[in-house]
Amino acid sequence: MKTNGFSAVFRMTLGSVFASFYTRVSIVFSICCIALSCSNHNADKPGSTVITFWTFWSEPSQQTALQQIVNAFEKQNPGVTVNITALSWNDGKAKLLAAFNSGAPPDALELGSDWVAQFSSTGALMDISPECIADTARCMSFALAPAFWGNRMYCIPWVVDTRAMFYNKGLMARAELDTVPPSTWDALNADCEKISALRGNVYGFGANASDAHRLYKKILPFFWANGGDILTSRGDSCVINSPQNIAAMEEYLRLTRCGMMETQKELDAQFARGAIGFWISGAWLMEKIRNENPALLYGVALMPQPSAQSGTRASFAGGEYLAVANASPQKDAALAFIRFLADGKNAITFCRAVAEAGYPADKNYITDSAFAMDPMRKVFTAQLQQSRMTPVIPQWLDIEKIIEDEIVEAMYGNKTAEEALNDAQKEIEDILKQ
Repeated sequence: MKTNGFSAVFRMTLGSVFASFYTRVSIVFSICCIALSCSNHNADKPGSTVITFWTFWSEPSQQTALQQIVNAFEKQNPGVTVNITALSWNDGKAKLLAAFNSGAPPDALELGSDWVAQFSSTGALMDISPECIADTARCMSFALAPAFWGNRMYCIPWVVDTRAMFYNKGLMARAELDTVPPSTWDALNADCEKISALRGNVYGFGANASDAHRLYKKILPFFWANGGDILTSRGDSCVINSPQNIAAMEEYLRLTRCGMMETQKELDAQFARGAIGFWISGAWLMEKIRNENPALLYGVALMPQPSAQSGTRASFAGGEYLAVANASPQKDAALAFIRFLADGKNAITFCRAVAEAGYPADKNYITDSAFAMDPMRKVFTAQLQQSRMTPVIPQWLDIEKIIEDEIVEAMYGNKTAEEALNDAQKEIEDILKQ
């Protein structure tokens, strides 16, 4: 165990997060409350092994589904109790970092795929290679990289998901378009222009603008589809200002000019209301439409590719990973618990109950009836096969912010695509040198 691991994580990210005394106090207070609630929850179970598990599935329906799986684990493991603490995406990561830095992390925890490396690279997580390396044979190949650091395994892939292109059949019909979704960039842009020319407050394209941790998920698929990337395969050099990426960025800007620039939440809402022709989003939007506007005529398609002769139909893939804290006094029980959660038969139970969870990382469940019976879900299943994750690098969140800031500058006309990516190149190279 590295003795300086937790402070390294702290130095890397918390300096900006805890800029004010108020924020520091509030987070410490939250951690104290969490600790108290955990101990009180199990006061009536003397002698039991208590595992604390921090997760980001915080909605009531999500908590219910997760608790049912926890109950099954406890039934199979008499004497073991799991305490769940629900974190929010707004400050959950900051609370995790504070808990590790204080030496009181949860026994088991959920981590997002794009910041796993920030924890695994510092010694904060238990090396689970001996027990879990064989489990990777059942995982989707693209989901494996974040589970490793330095050829050692620190996390188990749990669930994965992707984004696809939603299209409004009603607006396409009004614009006298064939309701078959466009499969190339030029065809998509032409359809978006015709829809944006319609009367009324309608827009051809939903352009994710300034929206932390979300905008980059919309632009990276354009880079990847056109043969571009952010870093070299070794991850030690930046290539974001490549000709392929500049061309892809210009395409996104072209779509922006006939679209609505907003946050993902607002664009989800506008598409559900019927105001947007084309929008890139996740399967959760289908549930929103069912609840709020079931009469909407829409479809879901694979992402378009640069042209019929070139490129791919790439999309962004995200995932949730399970880990055990190196400082946990209950390593064996915590490891047994996260392996239980990640087991395909339990992960699919969770995904069936929580649509936004996506798919089990276990590839044996990708064709489960929960996905095969729904034609739109089948599109997401197909899109997942052509999706990618972000580079596994501890500085990713800093790189992500640079990318998003520069994209916004270009979207609002302050820079050209080339200028924005050249500036991003310089800033990312500076980070890689540190």
